[in-house]
Amino acid sequence: MTSTSPAADANPPAGATTRARRPGLSPSRANDFAQCPLLFRLRVVDRLPEPPSEAATRGTLVHAVLERLFDAPAGDRTLEHAQTLLPTEWASLRAAHPEYADLFGTDDDSAWLATAANLLRTYFSLEDPNRLQPAARELFVETQLEDGPLLRGIVDRLDEAPDGSLRVVDYKTGKSPRQGYEASALFQMRFYGLVIWRTRGVVPRMLQLVYLGDGQIVRHEPHEPELRTVESRVRATWDQIQATAASGDWQPRTSALCGWCAHKPVCPAFGGRAPQVPDGAVELTLGVAPRA
Repeated sequence: MTSTSPAADANPPAGATTRARRPGLSPSRANDFAQCPLLFRLRVVDRLPEPPSEAATRGTLVHAVLERLFDAPAGDRTLEHAQTLLPTEWASLRAAHPEYADLFGTDDDSAWLATAANLLRTYFSLEDPNRLQPAARELFVETQLEDGPLLRGIVDRLDEAPDGSLRVVDYKTGKSPRQGYEASALFQMRFYGLVIWRTRGVVPRMLQLVYLGDGQIVRHEPHEPELRTVESRVRATWDQIQATAASGDWQPRTSALCGWCAHKPVCPAFGGRAPQVPDGAVELTLGVAPRA
């Protein structure tokens, strides 16, 4: 699953928790560092809480429904069935995250759930889930690069054809990026392609992004030299992260994305003051001892 929430790729399924605590890198956090080293620090090292947004919460709900949809046998995976799952999954999310209830200020969730139902309607216009039998859903993947970082993430869906060909599928509840702004999403998918190649020895045949916000599907066929280039980029990013962690020089990097950042109040670029790094947090989360 892909999300802007910092917790999205930090919560692997049961049984993977211990492994996921080792210092490593996910595609979301790699993008964070490229966007702004201070943002990376506040999310990974300080673990500052971020208030949930309506868009991210709706995305989490729709992802949960699409995962549960495939519990039903082929033939029963209908739009009507998916929509009946919404209230149950929403109740489960609210029980696990009571802060979600504060997003709306009312006990009547029907209007908001209707917006999630619209995204499900778009999904059914793009794929027929009755013709699919995923090999895995919400698949936690990780691989340790030799002399490099531990890579990890969660794949929304992995499809396997009878000939063994693999398709990596990621649901996006927003709109597809404008031309020239696809790099971040494609990097994420290539990252997953790299991890699957390293763990299974097979380059995925297809990387597929399903945008439910505007009904677009972006497909990309990766190849081995491309994934080697992604690995080189990931190694370089990890080296930069470790060097920054050792120096303690987590500089903010301003961009148009700052308008959506939850940490502007503590950002020096906007007149704030970043909190002191907790003792031992850098070494615990990144495996690097800061220089004195």
